[in-house]
Amino acid sequence: MEVIPAIDLRDGRCVRLVQGELGTETIYSDEPVEMAKRWEELGAPRLHVVDLDGAFTGAPRNLDIIMEVVNAIKIPIQVGGGIRSFEMVKKLLNIGVDRVILGTAAIMSPELVLQCCKEYGDHIVVGIDGRDGLVAIEGWEATVETKVEKLAEEIARLGIKRVIFTDTRRDGTLRGPNIEATKNLAIASKLKIIASGGVSSLDDLRALKELKPYGVEGVIMGKALYSEAITLKEALALMED
Repeated sequence: MEVIPAIDLRDGRCVRLVQGELGTETIYSDEPVEMAKRWEELGAPRLHVVDLDGAFTGAPRNLDIIMEVVNAIKIPIQVGGGIRSFEMVKKLLNIGVDRVILGTAAIMSPELVLQCCKEYGDHIVVGIDGRDGLVAIEGWEATVETKVEKLAEEIARLGIKRVIFTDTRRDGTLRGPNIEATKNLAIASKLKIIASGGVSSLDDLRALKELKPYGVEGVIMGKALYSEAITLKEALALMED
């Protein structure tokens, strides 16, 4: 099971938010490219990069930094945050991004998801962000009356094979991931699932590892790594057993 460190970009810096809320950020580095190199050196198989400015404004704002990260490391990166047009998807893939994550667009523009799947296949991932069972969009500032499982079923019909599932109530809190919701989504959708949000301990990782038979193939880690509650070495060793 892949352990994927997260780099969240805001105003050109590497930060973490609590439950995705503005005003709760902790700045971990003014040099996100150096942070990316560090995670690669420590053995990360992949990086998860989120343009938080893009998520809140509806269009990526840190493309220069994303390009620098792509050019600085050899491991694949997946990028999300404010990506809501085919042109932007194409641009990111052309500069060397391995996977593009569509979030709000999966609700607002299913035709875009369909177009991207037809053109780019497995390079397209949908981020499903859940809050109390409903889908959160637009940087998690709003929810829609669509259940997480229903959205997963709909995007599967469009050709999506993989989703990143985040429980927004857990993200950045170190309260532990929502194991039950992650398992239910994997069973209902039959999609490949990357879990995200709330990991705080090796026990959390062990619980997620138990979901591998259901299609959970990876976990994104942010605050737990940055606060050194868990080291990447420990996480990788546990998940590779």
